[in-house]
Amino acid sequence: MTMYKVPLGNESQSVQFTLQCFSDLPRLQIPLFVIFIIIYADIIFGNIIVFIAIILDSRLHTPMYIFLSNLSVLDISYTSTILPNFLIMLYTQHKTISLISCIAQMYFFLTFACCEMILLAVMGYDRYVAICYPLQYSSLMNPKQCAYMLSCVWITSFMEPIVFTIFVANLSFCSSNYIDHFYCDVSPLLKLSCSDTTHVNFTTYIFGALVGFSTFMLTLVSYVFIIVNIMKIHSVNRRYTTFSTCASHLTCVALFYGTTLSLYMRPTSMYSPMHDKFFSLLYIILIPMLNPVIYTLKNKQFKETFEKLIKATRMLILHL
Repeated sequence: MTMYKVPLGNESQSVQFTLQCFSDLPRLQIPLFVIFIIIYADIIFGNIIVFIAIILDSRLHTPMYIFLSNLSVLDISYTSTILPNFLIMLYTQHKTISLISCIAQMYFFLTFACCEMILLAVMGYDRYVAICYPLQYSSLMNPKQCAYMLSCVWITSFMEPIVFTIFVANLSFCSSNYIDHFYCDVSPLLKLSCSDTTHVNFTTYIFGALVGFSTFMLTLVSYVFIIVNIMKIHSVNRRYTTFSTCASHLTCVALFYGTTLSLYMRPTSMYSPMHDKFFSLLYIILIPMLNPVIYTLKNKQFKETFEKLIKATRMLILHL
């Protein structure tokens, strides 16, 4: 059986993988393309609106909204790592991807997934400080501290997957280059390898423990203290009002970790293409599409800002 490794020179461009996407549904290729391009446009538009609104309205220049603006940028980033290439494949039916592009796609997808885990944990900590230490909130979450936390989030996220990506890039792959997925995910790539992937699997679990488990536990602990603090409030109305300040974040955390754990927290021997495709779609499409809605649906300040943006846009269109 012939094997090849990721070459370090120009030969890497000649190595091609073929992504299945949804080839088992030939009649639905164009309808799927239309559906997904509408969803992608909705994701881009929704998150850009959130970002612009936060930037333009000085009332929203608080830690919670600054973190939310970063979440919007993040949602656009990791969706754009997958969907544009996926849409091109659906439309053209040319479903090949070079090995270097495949490795790069995997790296950036892992980077942005890691970034979302850490950012959600930071947002959970922000809600913990706001509810449990309201008098010290302005000093504990000052602009300098927020900038430092966000710098750590992004730098750590780009650094964390490097070792794992190098390990995958140095694997030998069998002559079969058929990936039963719509993007270059970890499990499908490891399935094609003829090398011993023990060290890669071990790195996967270490990566999951360092990033996934630690951020999940940090978020969980934050909410344990939040709930304990809320239960001490005697007024039912005050309990509801206090809890409503973190309900949106808690909903996003539940959606994110529900799909992520279903995707990655299981042995590679239990890999199922249909299972992974379904939960990958939820992760890549549903979460970034719902995040702007969840965070802004019952937010009066954001609604007012959004209405001002709509009026300004109408006036600009009429003026033109």
